Amino acid sequence: MLLVENVTKRYGRTLANDGVCMSVASGELAVLIGPNGAGKSTIIKSICGLLRFDGRITVGGFDNRTPDAKRILGYVPEFPSLYPMLTVDEHMEFIARAYRLGEGWRGRAEDMLARFELSDKRTKLGKELSKGMQQKVSVCCALLPEPKAVILDEPLVGLDPRGIRELKNALAELKAAGAALLVSTHMLESVEENWDLTYIMVGGRISRTFRRSELQAGESLEAAYFAATEGAGTSSEGGAAAPADSGMQNGAAASADGGIQNDMQNDAQGGGRS
Repeated sequence: MLLVENVTKRYGRTLANDGVCMSVASGELAVLIGPNGAGKSTIIKSICGLLRFDGRITVGGFDNRTPDAKRILGYVPEFPSLYPMLTVDEHMEFIARAYRLGEGWRGRAEDMLARFELSDKRTKLGKELSKGMQQKVSVCCALLPEPKAVILDEPLVGLDPRGIRELKNALAELKAAGAALLVSTHMLESVEENWDLTYIMVGGRISRTFRRSELQAGESLEAAYFAATEGAGTSSEGGAAAPADSGMQNGAAASADGGIQNDMQNDAQGGGRS
């Protein structure tokens, strides 16, 4: 479902990703972990079509920068980026129009808002929400189109205990329904129960790949991570981090006729699906 082939990304002279190869099949939960500055957010933004890169990325067989790929991809960025002057309800309607969802979207939206305790915040503007509430709206927007692949970058940061529980349950449900999931997180315990495949990134490269069945008896994901990273050199993603992305990072935005436009391909050097 998700295929990354020899992806390289540079910020000027800084090599952030160096020949990265990854794949996530339908019904799999893959974890992307690594030290700060390893290149994780850069590869995620590349997958979601937010950065230009060398190499090849496909989602469901479609080039990741095409509307066909964006229609089946959900993205929860590390930092929620809502439209400040749209209400929570209007964010949901925006996504529904952008993806040309059928009438059933309203019921799904109501269920998700209730699940993440946002029902009483429906008329609140994006700028009026706390960081945790913005993150919940970001999750709801990413999942509303019922994507076949979902990318999540540190999705639990800012969430309260109930929000964390509900997101973990939602990920388990998506996996059971056949979605391909890629989660980048430092909170290894949050994915310990459901992960299938782990990619450890160090210095812009995938240093180790393994499946749950390949761990030694009793070995935890945390132990495997430290075994792969302790003593390994790490490189910063730039001495210059990726420039900030502007607007609502949906992996797709509404065009003038309500469809999917391709301007999310723009390199972030010019300027989380939320």
